[in-house]
Amino acid sequence: MMKKAFLLCAMGLGFMSTHVLGSETKSSGVHFTKKVIHVGSEKITAEIAKSKDQHERGLMYRMELKDGTGMLFIFADEQPRTFWMKNTFIPLSIGYFDASKKLIDIQEMQPVKSEMDNHPPIYPSAGPAQYALEVPPGWFQRKHVKVGDALSY
Repeated sequence: MMKKAFLLCAMGLGFMSTHVLGSETKSSGVHFTKKVIHVGSEKITAEIAKSKDQHERGLMYRMELKDGTGMLFIFADEQPRTFWMKNTFIPLSIGYFDASKKLIDIQEMQPVKSEMDNHPPIYPSAGPAQYALEVPPGWFQRKHVKVGDALSY
């Protein structure tokens, strides 16, 4: 009887592991196109996130983001935006841009320490935004990109 209970328990754990891995494979199947974009006088190679799936995935589960790269989130409309760092293990800088592609806000975002973090930090835009650019930490300051600079792609 004990052997049978152990076997059922092991089978249950195997199913749970497969389910978790299957879910991870599905979420990591989100693909992004890359495009060279300009912010002020700086250029960067950005992955473009336009769809809901791409917005939800963002830079989750990445272990690095190289200088000169980032992710540009493009939304259908301009409204106040809030980004969070759920399952994001690298620090990032975020720039929010309005509908006219002017930079309206820059924030430094801190990573979570674990997937189990149910209350990751959130970062609301200072005003309505239609675009958001995530880049390595300190990028805006190092490149002298400031509020009022324009985005083009």
